[in-house]
Amino acid sequence: MADELTPETPEETEEPIKQRKNGLYPGVSDELAENMKTGWADTELHDLEPIPQAAETAARRARLSARFPGERLVIPAGNLKTRSNDTDYPFRASVEYAYLTGNQTEDGVLVMEPTADGHRSTIYLRPRSNRENGEFWLDGHGELWVGRRRSLTEAEKLYGIPASDVRELPDALREATGPVRVVRGHDAGIEAALTDKVTAERDEELRVFLSEMRLVKDDFEIGELQKAVDSTVRGFEDVVKVLDKAQATSERYIEGTFFLRARVEGNDVGYGSICAAGPHATTLHWVRNDGPVRAGDLLLLDAGVETHTYYTADVTRTLPISGRYTELQKKIYDAVYDAQEAGIAAVKPGAKYRDFHDAAQRVLAERLVEWGLVEGPVERVLELGLQRRWTLHGTGHMLGMDVHDCAAARTETYVDGTLEPGMVLTVEPGLYFQADDLTVPEEYRGIGVRIEDDILVTEDGNRNLSAALPRRSDEVEAWMASLQG
Repeated sequence: MADELTPETPEETEEPIKQRKNGLYPGVSDELAENMKTGWADTELHDLEPIPQAAETAARRARLSARFPGERLVIPAGNLKTRSNDTDYPFRASVEYAYLTGNQTEDGVLVMEPTADGHRSTIYLRPRSNRENGEFWLDGHGELWVGRRRSLTEAEKLYGIPASDVRELPDALREATGPVRVVRGHDAGIEAALTDKVTAERDEELRVFLSEMRLVKDDFEIGELQKAVDSTVRGFEDVVKVLDKAQATSERYIEGTFFLRARVEGNDVGYGSICAAGPHATTLHWVRNDGPVRAGDLLLLDAGVETHTYYTADVTRTLPISGRYTELQKKIYDAVYDAQEAGIAAVKPGAKYRDFHDAAQRVLAERLVEWGLVEGPVERVLELGLQRRWTLHGTGHMLGMDVHDCAAARTETYVDGTLEPGMVLTVEPGLYFQADDLTVPEEYRGIGVRIEDDILVTEDGNRNLSAALPRRSDEVEAWMASLQG
């Protein structure tokens, strides 16, 4: 990794360097500074088309405008975060900002100013690097170092929103009058400029409304989620093909294999991949991925590709590393499969959100009673939640630009709400027998199974977006054999 330009010292040159008249960059000669100002071609892009989701983002802003008439709304993208010393984490714009604009640029801010008939939107961005003052080549975040930025004119064409210089925004916000709301937690500088104009309660109402807007996906979003799922299916196929190499190394080989697919076909993984082999499968969020991959064990792979527009899949399969389930592994796997089938069947318009969870939990409780692991009857087990020692988690969640999407939505509109066409959620029951659980027979210990699919609520029921990935135990074995043959 190249080091940023550091000023030369007198010892490194033939003649001592004088302090330059502008004083901005000691060690840079006037001659070099002047030379770097000129000789650059015009790179303005003129034939740009609006982003594919421009109509959808405009409709979303209109809906937001109708909810908060007469109020200035400020939605920041966020800033770069330092990873260590002079390196930053890869930037991901706030979901609220990307949802309303389609832009993914650090330091960007959407401002919706109230008008007589709604709102006037402006997207505030960093303009092209200045070649006159040397910022483009002497600043570590200048274009020579990190790449070309869009001009404000280009941004207007792409996003269909008037664009202005974000460096002027804090002063404008300080002078603003009238009611203001801001999405908090992304840009401390913008929040500081509004500190005496906003309240936590009013800002939370804005955040909650934006979260609830995403409960029902539009056609563009559903298409992006299908893209994410399709890439994820190919990523799972990639993993099955290299299980022999993973056995020679570790879970990291599985993680890296899936990550390659995510980066080639999408933006990134949508969350830290869970590549849990053997007893690690009983840890719900095993993301260390540093354990061995052994023949005879199960591999619980929970992973999702994120598209370039930030929509992520979330799929889990529990695979026999040797290609075939043992009798006990199959018994446990089939119980989870039956529970998932019951859960998916309960996903339909008009159903309560909790219905699919209750349906899946009932099946798992019945099996646990049947196996003698918990004392029945089943109604007693469910009433007391005794099955949760081994089922552990809820059976699903909303899915979208966040893997756990719409998390700020109110309880009455989400978990106590009703399913509608256009909602997308996961159905992911599991059974987990911890390695140190003395309440179950020894042969159960260290076995964890989860099966997860991404389900779209349709007008007449549901559609499994990840149906291309086999689920039934015999189909999984046949699928693995076809890929490894």
